[in-house]
Amino acid sequence: MSAALPRHVAIVMDGNGRWARARGGLRADGHRAGVTPVRMVIEECVRHEIGALTLFAFSSENWGRPRDEVMSLMSLFVESLEAEIEELHRRGVRVRFIGERAELDARLRASMASSEQVTAANTRLLLQIALSYGGRSDIVGAARRLAEHVEQRRLAASQIDEPTFAAALALGGIVDPDLFIRTGGEQRISNFLLWNLAYTELYFTDRLWPDFDVAAFEAALQHYAARQRRFGLSAEQVQAVDGGLV
Repeated sequence: MSAALPRHVAIVMDGNGRWARARGGLRADGHRAGVTPVRMVIEECVRHEIGALTLFAFSSENWGRPRDEVMSLMSLFVESLEAEIEELHRRGVRVRFIGERAELDARLRASMASSEQVTAANTRLLLQIALSYGGRSDIVGAARRLAEHVEQRRLAASQIDEPTFAAALALGGIVDPDLFIRTGGEQRISNFLLWNLAYTELYFTDRLWPDFDVAAFEAALQHYAARQRRFGLSAEQVQAVDGGLV
């Protein structure tokens, strides 16, 4: 894999509803159309040997949407998982879900567990799907788990540092995203991976998610390749490191 390519891409797939309304359809039509670019991005990540892809499929706040839309989305998740898992497995994709599962339908939870089990040994791409996920809730959950460890005397408070805290998050053990993509024209991260996006390169496009194609994904990768990632250093320090002087 080229050093100019991200190791981990995170995507907020926005614009399905607006895409459908522009065509006189229902929001559900947009969500169904959004399955095609999901397949494309997975294929392109495998082709480019990008190690991890995290997709924001349904946020914890999305439960407040109209019931009909939520039910349609849940049905689409089940249908898509059951239809796609064999091909994902054949491609060597490992599927993993992050988020709160308690409120999800029993059939969806079963499909999620089955998908994770079937693909557990795959290594070509780690596909993480954020479902009923919220970044703040993720951080609170990590803090609660660490507090419980301290109460149980399995961990001293003085041992809690950034790596320890990061390991307790939903993406614990996974490299943070190098590139964040949001479609649909909005320029915010919407409570997605708040801790993990601290030094991620952000890329926003007006393209609605169902229209996000290979060329649009390549444009995001080119944007990333043109960035100088400093991680708090000066430009001169980064150039010195890149030039082998440090």
